[in-house]
Amino acid sequence: MELAYYSDYAVRLVNSEEPARDKDALTSVEAVRDLFGINATVARRATDADVTRFRSVRARLRAVFEAADTGDERLAVDLLNSLLLEFPVSPQISGHDKRDDDGSPLWHMHLADHPSNATAGYAAIAAMGLAFHLTEYGVDRLGLCEAAPCRNAYLDTSTNRSRRYCSDRCATRANVAAYRARKRLEADRSANTGRAAESAQRASANGER
Repeated sequence: MELAYYSDYAVRLVNSEEPARDKDALTSVEAVRDLFGINATVARRATDADVTRFRSVRARLRAVFEAADTGDERLAVDLLNSLLLEFPVSPQISGHDKRDDDGSPLWHMHLADHPSNATAGYAAIAAMGLAFHLTEYGVDRLGLCEAAPCRNAYLDTSTNRSRRYCSDRCATRANVAAYRARKRLEADRSANTGRAAESAQRASANGER
């Protein structure tokens, strides 16, 4: 499992809540377990207490994305460092289930699962994955969707650092809204031009009398 994969843990947790829409999917132990995906070993340790703990970690991870989104690089790093200190990881080299052509293990870095509870395990993985992404690609690669009212988190992996939306759906919605706004502006300008022309004609006609 590549370290970059773990950054998705942070995104999944942050996006379990949509504050602008007053939606929160993190309301049960089952919802907590679903966040782990294929990492079922730690997920089985989740209890009712983890729901509240997960929400606390979620707020702190969102704060990292918010700081990055506003260009406050130092704050984003400081917030992430505080999570790394509180939820340390246990990295180890692993080669399970992966073999190259000659049968030798394909060694890769793996974050070992030795947490005291489900929240600690998830937070450690999410924070380390996000830290890896930040240091590898830059703070500006952490973003919040610009398609109002959505403010979902995303990781920009585009080649030209151009991503602005969390999904194709939000990108399409934003493009349609921008198109309609342009059409309204053009219509308003056309109407204003027409009214101005009519006023000029009336003024000219009055002058001729």
